[in-house]
Amino acid sequence: MKSRDHYVLMLQCPDVRGVVAAVAGYLSESEATIVDASQFSDPDGDTFYMRVVFRADGEMVPLSDLERGFAPIAERFTMRWSIYDMHVKPRLLLAVSKIPHCLSDLLSRWRSGLLPVEIAGVVSNHDDMRSFVEWHGLPYYHLPVTRETKAEQEAQFAGLVDDLNVDLVVLARYMQVLSPVLCEKFNGKCINIHHSFLPSFKGAGPYTQAHERGVKLIGATAHYVTTDLDEGPIIEQDVERVSHAHTPADLVLVGRDVESVVLARAVKWHVERRIVLNGNKTIVFR
Repeated sequence: MKSRDHYVLMLQCPDVRGVVAAVAGYLSESEATIVDASQFSDPDGDTFYMRVVFRADGEMVPLSDLERGFAPIAERFTMRWSIYDMHVKPRLLLAVSKIPHCLSDLLSRWRSGLLPVEIAGVVSNHDDMRSFVEWHGLPYYHLPVTRETKAEQEAQFAGLVDDLNVDLVVLARYMQVLSPVLCEKFNGKCINIHHSFLPSFKGAGPYTQAHERGVKLIGATAHYVTTDLDEGPIIEQDVERVSHAHTPADLVLVGRDVESVVLARAVKWHVERRIVLNGNKTIVFR
Protein backbone atom coordinates (compact mmCIF):
# COMPACT_ATOMS: atom_id res chain seq x y z
CA MET A 1 0.00 0.00 0.00
CA LYS A 2 1.51 3.30 -1.07
CA SER A 3 1.58 6.21 1.37
CA ARG A 4 -0.62 8.30 -0.90
CA ASP A 5 -3.44 5.76 -0.32
CA HIS A 6 -3.34 6.49 3.39
CA TYR A 7 -5.40 8.84 5.47
CA VAL A 8 -4.06 11.20 8.12
CA LEU A 9 -5.99 12.22 11.21
CA MET A 10 -4.74 15.36 12.96
CA LEU A 11 -6.27 16.43 16.24
CA GLN A 12 -5.80 18.57 19.31
CA CYS A 13 -7.94 18.62 22.42
CA PRO A 14 -7.81 19.05 26.20
CA ASP A 15 -5.36 16.56 27.71
CA VAL A 16 -7.63 13.97 29.30
CA ARG A 17 -7.58 10.20 29.56
CA GLY A 18 -9.09 8.02 26.90
CA VAL A 19 -8.29 9.95 23.73
CA VAL A 20 -5.84 7.42 22.27
CA ALA A 21 -8.12 4.51 23.17
CA ALA A 22 -11.12 6.19 21.55
CA VAL A 23 -9.21 6.94 18.34
CA ALA A 24 -7.75 3.44 18.11
CA GLY A 25 -11.11 1.89 18.86
CA TYR A 26 -12.87 3.87 16.16
CA LEU A 27 -10.28 2.94 13.55
CA SER A 28 -10.46 -0.72 14.55
CA GLU A 29 -14.25 -0.71 14.29
CA SER A 30 -13.88 0.96 10.88
CA GLU A 31 -11.63 -1.90 9.72
CA ALA A 32 -8.66 0.43 9.38
CA THR A 33 -5.02 -0.33 10.14
CA ILE A 34 -2.88 2.22 11.96
CA VAL A 35 0.35 2.69 10.01
CA ASP A 36 1.94 5.34 12.21
CA ALA A 37 0.91 7.29 15.30
CA SER A 38 2.54 10.18 17.14
CA GLN A 39 1.32 12.22 20.06
CA PHE A 40 2.43 15.08 22.24
CA SER A 41 1.10 16.30 25.57
CA ASP A 42 1.80 19.99 26.16
CA PRO A 43 1.84 20.62 29.93
CA ASP A 44 1.93 24.39 29.47
CA GLY A 45 -1.36 24.51 27.62
CA ASP A 46 -2.80 21.28 29.02
CA THR A 47 -3.37 20.25 25.40
CA PHE A 48 -3.00 16.90 23.68
CA TYR A 49 -1.89 16.63 20.04
CA MET A 50 -2.02 13.54 17.87
CA ARG A 51 -1.25 12.51 14.28
CA VAL A 52 -2.42 9.13 13.05
CA VAL A 53 -1.70 7.64 9.65
CA PHE A 54 -4.04 4.81 8.76
CA ARG A 55 -5.33 2.85 5.81
CA ALA A 56 -8.60 1.11 5.12
CA ASP A 57 -8.30 -2.66 4.78
CA GLY A 58 -10.02 -3.33 1.49
CA GLU A 59 -11.81 -0.74 -0.59
CA MET A 60 -11.05 2.95 -0.23
CA VAL A 61 -13.49 4.49 2.24
CA PRO A 62 -15.04 7.85 1.29
CA LEU A 63 -13.56 10.65 3.35
CA SER A 64 -17.04 11.90 4.21
CA ASP A 65 -17.91 8.53 5.79
CA LEU A 66 -14.79 8.62 7.95
CA GLU A 67 -15.53 12.19 9.06
CA ARG A 68 -19.15 11.39 9.83
CA GLY A 69 -18.19 8.39 11.93
CA PHE A 70 -15.47 10.23 13.84
CA ALA A 71 -17.55 13.33 14.62
CA PRO A 72 -19.16 11.97 17.84
CA ILE A 73 -15.73 11.11 19.26
CA ALA A 74 -14.41 14.55 18.37
CA GLU A 75 -17.40 16.17 20.08
CA ARG A 76 -16.94 14.02 23.17
CA PHE A 77 -13.34 15.18 23.64
CA THR A 78 -13.82 18.76 22.34
CA MET A 79 -11.38 18.20 19.51
CA ARG A 80 -10.16 20.42 16.72
CA TRP A 81 -9.52 17.87 14.03
CA SER A 82 -9.22 17.03 10.36
CA ILE A 83 -8.93 13.85 8.32
CA TYR A 84 -6.98 14.08 5.08
CA ASP A 85 -7.05 11.73 2.11
CA MET A 86 -3.40 11.52 1.11
CA HIS A 87 -4.40 10.42 -2.36
CA VAL A 88 -5.40 14.04 -2.95
CA LYS A 89 -2.33 16.15 -3.67
CA PRO A 90 -2.32 19.72 -2.27
CA ARG A 91 -2.16 22.52 -4.86
CA LEU A 92 0.74 24.95 -4.48
CA LEU A 93 1.37 28.41 -5.88
CA LEU A 94 5.05 29.36 -5.78
CA ALA A 95 6.15 33.00 -5.59
CA VAL A 96 9.61 34.25 -6.57
CA SER A 97 11.32 37.50 -7.49
CA LYS A 98 14.76 37.23 -9.15
CA ILE A 99 16.78 34.75 -7.08
CA PRO A 100 16.04 31.21 -8.33
CA HIS A 101 17.66 28.76 -5.90
CA CYS A 102 14.62 27.91 -3.76
CA LEU A 103 12.29 27.80 -6.75
CA SER A 104 14.69 25.57 -8.68
CA ASP A 105 15.05 23.19 -5.75
CA LEU A 106 11.29 22.86 -5.21
CA LEU A 107 10.62 22.26 -8.90
CA SER A 108 13.36 19.63 -9.04
CA ARG A 109 11.88 17.79 -6.05
CA TRP A 110 8.41 18.03 -7.59
CA ARG A 111 9.50 16.69 -10.99
CA SER A 112 11.38 13.81 -9.37
CA GLY A 113 8.38 12.78 -7.26
CA LEU A 114 9.95 13.73 -3.93
CA LEU A 115 7.36 16.44 -3.31
CA PRO A 116 3.83 14.99 -3.64
CA VAL A 117 1.98 18.11 -4.78
CA GLU A 118 0.35 19.73 -7.76
CA ILE A 119 1.93 23.06 -8.71
CA ALA A 120 -0.70 25.45 -10.00
CA GLY A 121 1.90 27.91 -11.25
CA VAL A 122 4.52 30.48 -10.33
CA VAL A 123 3.80 34.14 -9.59
CA SER A 124 6.46 36.83 -9.71
CA ASN A 125 6.84 40.59 -9.56
CA HIS A 126 9.56 40.27 -12.23
CA ASP A 127 9.71 38.49 -15.58
CA ASP A 128 13.18 36.97 -15.10
CA MET A 129 12.06 33.43 -14.25
CA ARG A 130 9.50 33.06 -17.05
CA SER A 131 11.50 30.89 -19.47
CA PHE A 132 12.73 28.65 -16.65
CA VAL A 133 9.22 28.11 -15.27
CA GLU A 134 7.61 27.59 -18.65
CA TRP A 135 10.33 25.05 -19.52
CA HIS A 136 8.87 23.05 -16.61
CA GLY A 137 5.47 23.24 -18.29
CA LEU A 138 3.98 25.55 -15.65
CA PRO A 139 2.03 28.79 -16.07
CA TYR A 140 3.88 31.97 -15.14
CA TYR A 141 1.97 34.90 -13.70
CA HIS A 142 3.87 38.18 -13.96
CA LEU A 143 2.42 40.68 -11.49
CA PRO A 144 4.71 43.73 -11.44
CA VAL A 145 4.37 45.96 -8.41
CA THR A 146 5.25 49.48 -7.33
CA ARG A 147 4.45 51.33 -4.16
CA GLU A 148 1.51 52.97 -5.93
CA THR A 149 0.13 49.71 -7.38
CA LYS A 150 0.75 47.40 -4.41
CA ALA A 151 -2.89 47.11 -3.33
CA GLU A 152 -4.02 46.31 -6.87
CA GLN A 153 -1.21 43.80 -7.38
CA GLU A 154 -2.00 42.02 -4.13
CA ALA A 155 -5.66 41.83 -5.11
CA GLN A 156 -4.53 40.06 -8.30
CA PHE A 157 -2.32 37.75 -6.23
CA ALA A 158 -5.21 36.89 -3.93
CA GLY A 159 -7.47 36.35 -6.94
CA LEU A 160 -5.01 33.82 -8.37
CA VAL A 161 -5.04 31.87 -5.12
CA ASP A 162 -8.83 31.67 -5.26
CA ASP A 163 -9.16 30.99 -8.99
CA LEU A 164 -6.51 28.25 -8.96
CA ASN A 165 -7.89 26.57 -5.81
CA VAL A 166 -4.51 26.90 -4.11
CA ASP A 167 -3.98 25.13 -0.78
CA LEU A 168 -0.53 26.55 0.03
CA VAL A 169 1.42 29.60 -1.10
CA VAL A 170 5.21 29.23 -0.93
CA LEU A 171 7.33 32.37 -0.93
CA ALA A 172 10.46 30.97 -2.58
CA ARG A 173 12.50 34.15 -2.17
CA TYR A 174 9.65 36.47 -3.08
CA MET A 175 11.16 39.80 -2.11
CA GLN A 176 7.98 41.68 -1.30
CA VAL A 177 6.51 42.35 2.12
CA LEU A 178 2.91 41.16 2.15
CA SER A 179 0.32 43.57 3.48
CA PRO A 180 -1.62 42.72 6.67
CA VAL A 181 -4.68 42.07 4.51
CA LEU A 182 -2.88 39.45 2.42
CA CYS A 183 -1.21 37.93 5.50
CA GLU A 184 -4.62 37.43 7.08
CA LYS A 185 -5.99 35.82 3.92
CA PHE A 186 -3.02 33.44 3.76
CA ASN A 187 -3.07 32.68 7.51
CA GLY A 188 -1.67 29.17 8.07
CA LYS A 189 -1.42 28.63 4.31
CA CYS A 190 1.71 30.56 3.37
CA ILE A 191 5.33 29.57 4.07
CA ASN A 192 8.30 31.92 3.81
CA ILE A 193 12.07 31.39 3.99
CA HIS A 194 14.68 33.83 5.22
CA HIS A 195 18.29 33.76 6.31
CA SER A 196 19.02 33.69 10.03
CA PHE A 197 22.38 34.79 11.35
CA LEU A 198 23.88 34.78 14.84
CA PRO A 199 23.96 37.74 15.44
CA SER A 200 21.26 39.07 13.14
CA PHE A 201 22.06 41.37 10.24
CA LYS A 202 19.31 43.31 8.49
CA GLY A 203 19.17 45.66 5.57
CA ALA A 204 21.43 45.67 2.54
CA GLY A 205 24.29 43.19 2.22
CA PRO A 206 23.63 40.90 5.20
CA TYR A 207 26.29 38.42 4.07
CA THR A 208 28.87 41.18 3.82
CA GLN A 209 27.93 42.31 7.31
CA ALA A 210 28.23 38.72 8.53
CA HIS A 211 31.67 38.38 6.93
CA GLU A 212 32.85 41.60 8.56
CA ARG A 213 31.75 40.33 11.96
CA GLY A 214 33.38 36.92 11.50
CA VAL A 215 30.17 34.91 11.77
CA LYS A 216 30.78 31.18 12.24
CA LEU A 217 27.26 29.90 11.62
CA ILE A 218 24.94 30.65 8.72
CA GLY A 219 21.38 29.42 8.81
CA ALA A 220 17.85 29.68 7.49
CA THR A 221 14.37 29.71 8.97
CA ALA A 222 11.13 28.58 7.34
CA HIS A 223 7.97 29.90 8.96
CA TYR A 224 4.32 30.63 8.38
CA VAL A 225 3.64 34.17 7.23
CA THR A 226 1.93 36.52 9.68
CA THR A 227 1.55 40.27 9.99
CA ASP A 228 4.73 40.27 12.11
CA LEU A 229 7.48 40.43 9.50
CA ASP A 230 9.65 37.26 9.54
CA GLU A 231 8.32 36.38 13.01
CA GLY A 232 5.60 33.86 12.18
CA PRO A 233 5.43 30.36 13.70
CA ILE A 234 8.69 28.57 12.93
CA ILE A 235 8.48 25.28 11.05
CA GLU A 236 12.12 24.38 10.45
CA GLN A 237 15.62 25.79 10.90
CA ASP A 238 19.14 24.65 10.10
CA VAL A 239 22.68 25.99 10.12
CA GLU A 240 26.00 25.43 8.36
CA ARG A 241 29.38 26.18 9.88
CA VAL A 242 31.61 28.66 8.05
CA SER A 243 35.08 30.03 8.77
CA HIS A 244 37.34 33.03 8.30
CA ALA A 245 38.37 31.58 4.93
CA HIS A 246 34.92 32.08 3.41
CA THR A 247 34.44 35.20 1.33
CA PRO A 248 31.11 37.07 1.28
CA ALA A 249 30.36 35.35 -2.04
CA ASP A 250 31.05 31.96 -0.42
CA LEU A 251 28.66 32.83 2.40
CA VAL A 252 25.93 33.65 -0.10
CA LEU A 253 26.30 30.23 -1.73
CA VAL A 254 26.25 28.43 1.61
CA GLY A 255 23.24 30.45 2.71
CA ARG A 256 21.31 29.70 -0.46
CA ASP A 257 21.93 25.99 -0.08
CA VAL A 258 20.64 26.01 3.51
CA GLU A 259 17.61 28.07 2.52
CA SER A 260 16.67 25.58 -0.22
CA VAL A 261 16.89 22.57 2.08
CA VAL A 262 15.02 24.19 4.97
CA LEU A 263 12.20 25.47 2.76
CA ALA A 264 11.81 22.08 1.07
CA ARG A 265 11.52 20.35 4.45
CA ALA A 266 8.92 22.82 5.66
CA VAL A 267 6.81 22.46 2.52
CA LYS A 268 7.04 18.66 2.61
CA TRP A 269 5.99 18.51 6.26
CA HIS A 270 3.07 20.81 5.57
CA VAL A 271 1.73 18.75 2.65
CA GLU A 272 2.28 15.54 4.60
CA ARG A 273 0.04 16.99 7.32
CA ARG A 274 2.70 16.92 10.02
CA ILE A 275 2.27 20.44 11.39
CA VAL A 276 -0.16 21.82 13.95
CA LEU A 277 -0.28 25.55 14.59
CA ASN A 278 -0.20 26.35 18.29
CA GLY A 279 -0.43 30.11 18.69
CA ASN A 280 2.97 31.55 17.77
CA LYS A 281 4.56 28.08 17.73
CA THR A 282 4.16 24.87 15.80
CA ILE A 283 3.94 21.20 16.72
CA VAL A 284 5.81 19.26 14.02
CA PHE A 285 5.45 15.47 13.97
CA ARG A 286 8.58 14.25 12.19
